[in-house]
Amino acid sequence: MDRVVQRNGIYFNALALTPGGSGVQTYSRNVIAGITRATDLSVVARVQNSAQSQLPERVIADVVGDCHGVRRVVQGLRPTRSGAALIHGLDVDLPITRSIPTVATVHDLAVFDVPWAFSRFRAAGERALLKQNLRRADAIIAVSQFSADRLGHWLGLDATVTHLAPSPNTQPATPTQVEAVRHRYRLPDEFVLHVGTVEPRKGIPALASLCERLDVPLVLAGALQIDLPNAGTVRPLGYVPADDLAPLYGAATVVAYPSVYEGFGLPPIEALACGAIVVTTKVGALPEILGAGGYPLAEPGDSNDLGNLLEAALYDSEQRQGMTAAGARAISKLSWERNTAEVLEVYSGLGLQV
Repeated sequence: MDRVVQRNGIYFNALALTPGGSGVQTYSRNVIAGITRATDLSVVARVQNSAQSQLPERVIADVVGDCHGVRRVVQGLRPTRSGAALIHGLDVDLPITRSIPTVATVHDLAVFDVPWAFSRFRAAGERALLKQNLRRADAIIAVSQFSADRLGHWLGLDATVTHLAPSPNTQPATPTQVEAVRHRYRLPDEFVLHVGTVEPRKGIPALASLCERLDVPLVLAGALQIDLPNAGTVRPLGYVPADDLAPLYGAATVVAYPSVYEGFGLPPIEALACGAIVVTTKVGALPEILGAGGYPLAEPGDSNDLGNLLEAALYDSEQRQGMTAAGARAISKLSWERNTAEVLEVYSGLGLQV
């Protein structure tokens, strides 16, 4: 990169920004866009080559080759040459040497809390990286009070909480769009939907068993990384384009998200924004956002509790109406404008004039 930003500018270490739709990726896109819209600060972002198109027009891209694993760690630790006044690692990534204030966002402490969900090598490596980067940061942002509390528990560090929000274009699909998706994927009239990669901590085997007992198909939109022993009623769709998600939410009888661990839990929030009935667990930010407003949540790992809630959401019209109303109230308080204002307060606390 041969261009530099002004001395009051922001340098985003945004290697987590890829074309996907996970919470980390959604956060990265919307924080960069929010700061760019809300301020006149010059902005540069270190991104992988495949993510350049996701940056706002006036953001300078510091491009590296597409990378993951150890290569991404190395790229995240590289010093910057931006001339900026502050560095913000959007997924903990911070340069190993620096002479300006740094902010790190932590999304979860999963490698500490549920190391069984990762390979031994990955869990050990990410624990070491988190410790190193977070202890070097001048300020830390956590995406939920839950993650902030776990940060204090494991590393004795404090964080400012800034909640995520549904992506700005997340809204209910039209009836025509819903019917088109039903036809494209040959969906049944009634089904339970899970969106996201099926990995150990997502609780999908228990959900598959419950759907089999209730005799309702389970449709999985996302990559399968585990075997499902009770797969008689399971319909795996594999990767689904982002444009199909809102119609899928609209077509589903219930969207289920029975995860046993999350730092935030964005998919159920986005499903609610699309008008879905969502059955989910008390993980991440969901008790803070949904539970506080009276939305029913299941205990993580408790199949009986999950089963009772799922059955009521499928067949009890009064329960469904109550969940719709409570969900709409809860997510109405979330916005990326609010998130941007809270992030700017963190920057101001480090002396940046915004």
